[in-house]
Amino acid sequence: MHFDEDLAYMLQAEHVAYYKDGAVNILDRRIYPVRVEYVRCESHVQVRDALRAMVTQSAGPYTAAAMGMALAAYEARDLKGEKRLRYLEEAAEVLANARPTTANRMAQVTKGALAVAKEHIDDGDLDLILRDHALHSMERRYAAINQVAKHFMAALPEKGTVMTQCFGETIIGMLGREIKKTDKDIAFVCPETRPFLQGARFTASVLSQMGFDTTVITDNMVTSYMENHGISLFTSAADSICMDGSIVNKVGTHQIAIICSHFGIPYYATGIPDMDVQSAKDITIEMRDPEESLSAHGIKHTAEGVKGYYPAFDITPPKLVTGVVTDLGIFPSHELQQYKEKKGAGDFYFAV
Repeated sequence: MHFDEDLAYMLQAEHVAYYKDGAVNILDRRIYPVRVEYVRCESHVQVRDALRAMVTQSAGPYTAAAMGMALAAYEARDLKGEKRLRYLEEAAEVLANARPTTANRMAQVTKGALAVAKEHIDDGDLDLILRDHALHSMERRYAAINQVAKHFMAALPEKGTVMTQCFGETIIGMLGREIKKTDKDIAFVCPETRPFLQGARFTASVLSQMGFDTTVITDNMVTSYMENHGISLFTSAADSICMDGSIVNKVGTHQIAIICSHFGIPYYATGIPDMDVQSAKDITIEMRDPEESLSAHGIKHTAEGVKGYYPAFDITPPKLVTGVVTDLGIFPSHELQQYKEKKGAGDFYFAV
């Protein structure tokens, strides 16, 4: 799998989610990098449950869902024709709706797998065909986001500091790869991203493993860091880029964008716009179990009776977004219609 061989451990396909011998093994990102362990799923429903439990996060669920379709084909190995296809269609629905906010993109993942399955529905090795399709889709996604990274290079200074938010899985790896090809001297500062600490555990780990000067700060240090040390720009990936320029991303993105506006720091969101999502009104914000905000790594840090609140995502309005870095270039947030016109019919980057 040459497309991922020079990337950090957790960005390599077999360490994201991988189907083999009737099971999908998913790197347990709830405990990585302190411990490197995998959750073994022996049914597509278990894959769905792992996605809901945030065993894998960021772009990981897209690969896990695609591998889950391979597992569903294995589960239906004794069925033929329409019965087997119906089983896979039901599995696709289950996997696509594991988490509500990303259901649109996940549906494109599972529909892509279904399209391949229809052409090979009675093949004895359909599970392996769908596994290879999942890998091909991952390679396509990496290639598309590598184009995003190439365009992003134009926004980076020759020397400076970039602040990230949460874990923009693929773009972090691709951008790091592109920076390494140049003489640019870029350091990174990563807010920890409570309560699952994706910024501290994932983004910082990947960037550090790739050789970058990387600093972790707690989420309430963002203003202090900008004021006392300065940053060149702020960036995040997005769980959805709406056509009106709204950015749906890990909760906390909006408040960092507000602080950037105060200090005159540019904010660039990265990814492929969702051309069938006009505005954030079309998005359902996932509400997580409030108990997750009252603990960290399984250790509760509040008294009994204290209530929690945990929306998984927030919405950054277009006026706070300097630009959206896409596979076709950098677009002002209020001009994504130009992206749509340039892209044509298009699709999300791993649908087929």
